[in-house]
Amino acid sequence: MGDAVDVVVVGAGLSGLIAARRLIEQGQRVRVLEARPRVGGRMVSQPLSDGSVVDLGGQWGGNTHHRFAALLQELGLSRYPSYYAGDGIFCWRGKCIKAPLAERFEDSLVFFEPGALDLDAKELEATRALQQAFTALVAQINPRQPWLTPDAERLDRLTVSAWAAQQTNLPLAHLPLDWLCRVGGSGGFEPWEASILHLAWTQAVAPQTETPEAWLVQGGAGAVSLQLAADLRARSPEALVLEAPVLAIQQNEAMATVIAEGLEPLQARAVIVAVPPPQRQAIRFEPPLPPAHQALLQRTAMGGMTKILTRYSRPFWREQGLNGLGTGEQPWLDLTADSGPPGEQPAVLASFVAGERAITMAALPEAERRALILKDLVSYWGPDAASPLDLVEQAWNGEAWTGGAFTSFPAPGSWTSHARLAAGTECGPAPASHGRVCWAGTEVSPRWPGYFEGAIEAGELAASTVARHLSP
Repeated sequence: MGDAVDVVVVGAGLSGLIAARRLIEQGQRVRVLEARPRVGGRMVSQPLSDGSVVDLGGQWGGNTHHRFAALLQELGLSRYPSYYAGDGIFCWRGKCIKAPLAERFEDSLVFFEPGALDLDAKELEATRALQQAFTALVAQINPRQPWLTPDAERLDRLTVSAWAAQQTNLPLAHLPLDWLCRVGGSGGFEPWEASILHLAWTQAVAPQTETPEAWLVQGGAGAVSLQLAADLRARSPEALVLEAPVLAIQQNEAMATVIAEGLEPLQARAVIVAVPPPQRQAIRFEPPLPPAHQALLQRTAMGGMTKILTRYSRPFWREQGLNGLGTGEQPWLDLTADSGPPGEQPAVLASFVAGERAITMAALPEAERRALILKDLVSYWGPDAASPLDLVEQAWNGEAWTGGAFTSFPAPGSWTSHARLAAGTECGPAPASHGRVCWAGTEVSPRWPGYFEGAIEAGELAASTVARHLSP
């Protein structure tokens, strides 16, 4: 018959680990099954050649990420502010400009003070007008039920690029929305791949205006998942099983049975599936998921994202009065940011290749990728950027058990059709629980999806949701 526990958690990323932690604190017997040989999902660190640590996945916390900050305090981990002192570099039409950052993101042109960029006044005015129109749209979004937003069906069938083109045809004006699509914290998609309703929803529930990249974790965010896993094992030595991909979840009125590779069938009173939505399709559900839920999964993709970490002998950009924040129009790197602590070492820049370019670059030979990366870094930061001591690439779309980053996004038209029909009540617009199966993972959070904060909230909500199956 196999083993039996109260709850099986599928996936040992941050959300799954948090759900398991909360349930064990309540006295439940929990088993976490993870397909990889490691924990953490997209919360993973790697040492560099000098022993310093960088985050291959998520790394930042924000001003309103209260759950994440509280978790660090609970685990005894410290944080430090992101380095934004000095000017950044804004690139447009082959010209890179040194300029100050705006005090507020909502007043900026992708972080920068617009008046300091030496750009055409007519284009800047069109950019400001388009941003104001988008801000007004965000204010109308129903965050829990986006399909109830005024004019939702039309907005959901209109791509971001098509909506922007209706306002103006000036390329600079489109840049802020394009940037939010590709490298905003809920991004990784092209402006023609998602609806304007979806992009506006991302900013209603995970607003860039609340400075979500305000601080970093001392020693790397990956330390959080490692410590959570160690704490789980200390409380219950059998609580965590690695290299155990879940193949099927069967359930009836009395019990759920989880079938994982290499393990005996595991019985539980409830199951939390804490993997990215597209990964649910690798699990056979009996009875099957409702048609609307299956249709939604078929129309949901993971963002295209490659993260690059370059370590230098010294933070030469700081020495020049620069802060490491670079963005704008470059062939490959959509964003660079200083990822080092307040001191001199390690001197690290994090860079991102997003959307279709991430997929294109991942198919190139390593030497060609490196040359393209360094060329863009030199365009941003000068000749010192050409000689990093370490260069690490993490192509998230090549990760079999994740499939992309930062989060997932639905095809145009999906919010007002399949997502509406599949929605539950526990986690806002996330699909309803499937009998004894509940969903977790940052993607299903009602607030800050795509961030650590959202992963924590989704894990806590899932732990609360399964409580009805655990009462005597």
